[in-house]
Amino acid sequence: MSKLPLPIDCVSCRLHRRKRRRGRKMGRRSVEALGDLLNDLAEISNSRERASKLFQWLIHPIPSKSFFKDTWEKKPVLVQRQNINYYKGLFSTAEFDRILRQENIQYGVNLDVTSYTNGKRETHNPPGRALPFTVWDFYERGCSLRMLNPQAFSSTVWNVLSILQEQFGSMAGANVYLTPPGTQGFAPHYDDIEAFVIQLEGKKHWRVYDPRCPSCYCISNFSQSEIGKPILEVVLEAGDLLYFPRGFIHQGDCLPDVHSLHLTVSSYQRNSWGDLLAKVVPAALEMAMEEDVEFRRGLPLDYLTYMGVQNSDKDDPRRVQFLSRINGLMKKLAAYAPVDAAVDQKAIDFFHDCLPPTLTAEELASSVHGAPSRWENGKAVDVGALMKSQTRIRLIRSGIARLCSDGEAVWLYYTADNSRVYHKEEPKSFEIKPEHTDATEFLIHAYPKFVTVGSLPCESAEDKVSLAGVLFEKGLIHTAEPL
Repeated sequence: MSKLPLPIDCVSCRLHRRKRRRGRKMGRRSVEALGDLLNDLAEISNSRERASKLFQWLIHPIPSKSFFKDTWEKKPVLVQRQNINYYKGLFSTAEFDRILRQENIQYGVNLDVTSYTNGKRETHNPPGRALPFTVWDFYERGCSLRMLNPQAFSSTVWNVLSILQEQFGSMAGANVYLTPPGTQGFAPHYDDIEAFVIQLEGKKHWRVYDPRCPSCYCISNFSQSEIGKPILEVVLEAGDLLYFPRGFIHQGDCLPDVHSLHLTVSSYQRNSWGDLLAKVVPAALEMAMEEDVEFRRGLPLDYLTYMGVQNSDKDDPRRVQFLSRINGLMKKLAAYAPVDAAVDQKAIDFFHDCLPPTLTAEELASSVHGAPSRWENGKAVDVGALMKSQTRIRLIRSGIARLCSDGEAVWLYYTADNSRVYHKEEPKSFEIKPEHTDATEFLIHAYPKFVTVGSLPCESAEDKVSLAGVLFEKGLIHTAEPL
């Protein structure tokens, strides 16, 4: 394999080589076990800070600030650590095998069996449950295995992604890829996500190519003759990280003497300005047609004779006038754009996508999950109202709940009861009473501070305790001290 000179996309890694000795030390400390890092993060009270620190660990030694300024959505970047234990504890082939044995893994839903041979990409999924007997036979015959939603079966992956989604403000997903030695599972292609390839075991040879269409979102496969020369060619080893933005064509193949296990963390799918405008523009047009007669005026009687593709080459002054009218209406349309309402619709989509939070021991003890209600001596005890005016409360996570309005009522959307399986259930929400709206907004903006129930801006003490009780019961708030 010929090595290409390092492109500018890898310069940041070269600049950090002088810090490698210090980086190795940090890597060993971070992964005495990944669980130790997550335990340390659990001691951080502010969930936004947790997310920031976990992301910094993911891309170390590149500073997060410079990553988002110089690299995010712009270019690939490579981190080579020479520390095979850096990501140890995140996922493994042993856990892959455990999941196959203990969980109801279905072909095509949770697992894909794939191959890419002689330029042909194939999927070999039989119907039904993926049992070890068949899955490992596919692997021995040279097929790659892709686990589509490891967060549903691995508590560690779930924990990591549920924290990272707060960093991205967008769903964080993952796939796991296990590839036999000397094989390739997928054709060269691009994806519609920001991808962080985390090498967990073995090695994999990667080639990354410039986008053919920077604005493209859909996934597309290519032949080798279509993609030209790679801008980055590298062998990832355990502990290494490769990031590339959506649209960059990529392919990975295994070296002949070792398998590869990697996990790809993905985010920012359907999270562009265009996706927001797809919600803004129809609503703006509906409002404009209701309020402005210019949008309701009829089209010219003869417009079909000079407009349309078949007339696009005509030199007709009526075309100029028609297009000028369209441009004028488009400019007026901006005044009717319900941007905040459209952002709330995007937020509802995000909340539907989100993983539920993995609660720390402290959060469990101080939330509804640790409430003292129980069955004892033949009866239910410690049941009922627990909140008092002096009880100190806050949201259990920064982004766990959001107020949205449908024009008639105010609803609180939340993620606490979401499933670990993507879109298994409908979005979770409940209506907020008018007398509770200001107090709910107050609580959201107060995070990460604890506030007393008595300080909630409700008209009566009864309303304050009632709202706190509802939010506590839903698992959206916790108390400064266990009740």
